[in-house]
Amino acid sequence: MRFLFLVLISICFLATGCTYFNSINGISSASDQLDTSGYTEKDFFSAIQDDLKGGFWQTAIEKLRSLEAQYPFGDYAEQAQLELIYAHLKAGEYDSAISVAERFMRLHPQHENVDYAYYIKGVSSFVKNDGMFGKLLPIDETKRDPGSARNSFSAFSELLNRFPESPYAPDAQKRMIYLRNILARHEIHAANYFFTRGAYLAAANRGRYVVENFQRTPAVPDGLAVMAQAYYLMDMHDLSGEAAKLLAQNYSNHTSLNSDGSFKYQEQSASIERSWTNSLSAGLFDKPESIGFDTRYIFNDRYKELEGEELEETWMDIATFGIFR
Repeated sequence: MRFLFLVLISICFLATGCTYFNSINGISSASDQLDTSGYTEKDFFSAIQDDLKGGFWQTAIEKLRSLEAQYPFGDYAEQAQLELIYAHLKAGEYDSAISVAERFMRLHPQHENVDYAYYIKGVSSFVKNDGMFGKLLPIDETKRDPGSARNSFSAFSELLNRFPESPYAPDAQKRMIYLRNILARHEIHAANYFFTRGAYLAAANRGRYVVENFQRTPAVPDGLAVMAQAYYLMDMHDLSGEAAKLLAQNYSNHTSLNSDGSFKYQEQSASIERSWTNSLSAGLFDKPESIGFDTRYIFNDRYKELEGEELEETWMDIATFGIFR
């Protein structure tokens, strides 16, 4: 862990150091020192391409905006807007990329490359919450705010509906599968939380929502388990039995099932009765055992290498409220 922090600090110093020395030398890109006052639109656009190829995103963004202002109806105006979307994405300015993409879609709905704007909008929403730490630390994305995931899924869905033959459609479809898995697992996390609060009806509704709306995702088995357990605690034994029967028929290796296929019902969540240590620490320490379902290491290919291992809570999980793992 100490090594990880040293790596993070080193990266921060390197990033700020490079920016600092570049600013001292007055150099920010390959074409930053060029005098573009006498440039034609074509020359201007060519200089911008050099910035993009060199990865000088901020300089490219400034020049693209200047090009659009000077030649709003020029031959390269529409292409410059598409390049601006890309430059914002590569610069990590995801909200700006989304804004420019939406503007392009609104102004040029019949453009031959408008599908690219839909695609970049979805990608920007897909990665906007990662940040530097999201790329370096093992973050459980299913426990984070699902807003960006929903927006990204919506953008990709619109791309596939409007442009099913787009060259970006295959990648968008793969990302949508990944996003559906995240959104479905987020619902299970919410159901597990409701168990700890004794809100069994809310937990049952979350489980049913997963089963009804996220079919063919790895969260469906846990959705059925949530329903079986929650309905049991509400003395709705018919509904509980139906959910348990479906679970046994379709996912016989679920950890909530006995060897004979019967469901391992648990009694009222013990976490409702909290110790004084747990209360004083706002739930961070001395957590009592509670009802919860998470079988990703059985039904999700991304987690199958953890099969048979306990997903034990570490001090990092406690300190970061379970976001990092």
